[in-house]
Amino acid sequence: MAEIVVLYKTPTDAAAFDKYYVETHIPLAKKLPGLKKYAVSKGPVGSPAGPSGVHLVAILTFDSAADIQAAFASPEGKATGADVPKFASGGADLLIFDTKEV
Repeated sequence: MAEIVVLYKTPTDAAAFDKYYVETHIPLAKKLPGLKKYAVSKGPVGSPAGPSGVHLVAILTFDSAADIQAAFASPEGKATGADVPKFASGGADLLIFDTKEV
């Protein structure tokens, strides 16, 4: 399996971010070819030291990192990527990696 983790930093308007993310971005991202699972954080995102500066974490699961790359190269992936600047005023970090159970 492989995952892409998106760390959405604190936006200028959290309520507007949340509304747009749920109503517009999630439906776009759910169309990504090969998507197996889509989970998001619930409530505040903290760190061991306290507040993290991250508003929301999204974890999307695919069969492989190659499948993630192919998904984002597709028309649906391009639309999903192009949508991020429309609501993520705080910016976002994306991390892609293969996973293994230990």
